[in-house]
Amino acid sequence: MNPITDRPGTLEKALKINLAHTIYGTFAEIGAGQEIANWFFRAGGASGTVAKTMSAYDMIISDEIYGKATRYVSRQRMCAMLEHEYPMLIQRLNAKRGSTTTFFTLADTVRAKSYRDTNEECHGWLGLRFQTDPGGPCNDIQLHARLFDDSNARQSDALGRLGVNLLYAAFHLREHLTTFLQSLMDDLTRKRVEIDMVDFSGPAFTSPEFQDRLVALQLVRHGLADAALFGANGEIWQASDAFYKKPVFLKRGSFDPITKLNLDMIERGQAAFHADFGDEVRDNLEILEITMHNLLAGGAEVPDSEFLARADVLQALGKNVLISKYPEFHRVSAYLSRHTQCPVGIALGLPLFQELFNERWCADLEGGLLEAFGRLFKNQVRVYVYPMGDPMTGKVRGVNDASVTPEQRNLLRYLVETKCVRALDEPNRELLFHTSAEVRNMIFTRDPQWQSYVPDIVLKQGPWREIAQPVM
Repeated sequence: MNPITDRPGTLEKALKINLAHTIYGTFAEIGAGQEIANWFFRAGGASGTVAKTMSAYDMIISDEIYGKATRYVSRQRMCAMLEHEYPMLIQRLNAKRGSTTTFFTLADTVRAKSYRDTNEECHGWLGLRFQTDPGGPCNDIQLHARLFDDSNARQSDALGRLGVNLLYAAFHLREHLTTFLQSLMDDLTRKRVEIDMVDFSGPAFTSPEFQDRLVALQLVRHGLADAALFGANGEIWQASDAFYKKPVFLKRGSFDPITKLNLDMIERGQAAFHADFGDEVRDNLEILEITMHNLLAGGAEVPDSEFLARADVLQALGKNVLISKYPEFHRVSAYLSRHTQCPVGIALGLPLFQELFNERWCADLEGGLLEAFGRLFKNQVRVYVYPMGDPMTGKVRGVNDASVTPEQRNLLRYLVETKCVRALDEPNRELLFHTSAEVRNMIFTRDPQWQSYVPDIVLKQGPWREIAQPVM
């Protein structure tokens, strides 16, 4: 059997696990019923797999078992479920069958669509703690999924299939990251489910391909998610937790490499963001976004190795990184506003700001450019535009000099006058005429002056250090 093209369906996966009689454990499910365990009962032979199923649906009972939680559909609650159920399973059954059994606990806490639904997001956390050998150490897989079906029954069905896929992949497809991730969507589509975070830990996942940042990148690369987020410390973050009730400041760019001009843009953008919103954005979450679609270079994707080199430098600078497949700016804004209602600041250089008016990025919207801007500024979103220097003329071009069509000029004026768009004044003129593109060209032509326009960390790590020479 080809593990990529000939994988069994959901029911067949459940039956194969049931008939193995060596994979045995607990299903603990909150919020969407016993949807994962149900597949193993329907397959037949569930006694070979199911030691216990439970659903602590009442919040008071859930708190009595797992401890109080500030949010019930959260990673915190899912981890508490694993910490409670797995040791209990080992304590009760290890003496009797520990020498022949690989134990597991699969826990999930999910918000599915209800009969009187609001606009709240339907999503959930799934966690699997399992052994690969009888008596061996445990490993953890934790993932977050978003559910898009329009009914509770369909969302519950999707959750059940995802849970079966997770358990099957952990025991049969864990040798290769790509195969593992792709198998999670067996019998599912992206119209039904998005998996935007997967975290692996334990001795079964020591291969370099399971490192956190590469996993996050592969989720986006293989279409399981549109974006992935990880912190400056290298940890994978889940967006709904990281952005929860947090103001956000975002800088989009290629960062190939990050330059002193980029850092000046961030610093001045942050100052303007604070001037506009005051204490409301004092503890904002700063994000540097790398899109896999280079908007100014024909939509070329970033190779994995090149991306990781850039990410290393950004993290060394203490920056959080967002990887996205969003060429459209309004989709970035929608991604952020989905998770927080607090103010959002977006810093752009003038060249990227001009791309906002490029109608190819809104060709799929019925309302065209006006709808794109409506989506971009839906909530408390403010765009800060850093000017650019024209090396041919020596002049500085600001937001009011943006290259837009005559028909778009009034729209630009409206955005500026309503303060949706704000110009960043008084840039560092020593840096202004040396754009990221010019710095890259200096690197390719071995012009040592490029080292003057990047932070020191760029010269110490990443692919650029190999060509860095002392500036004369």
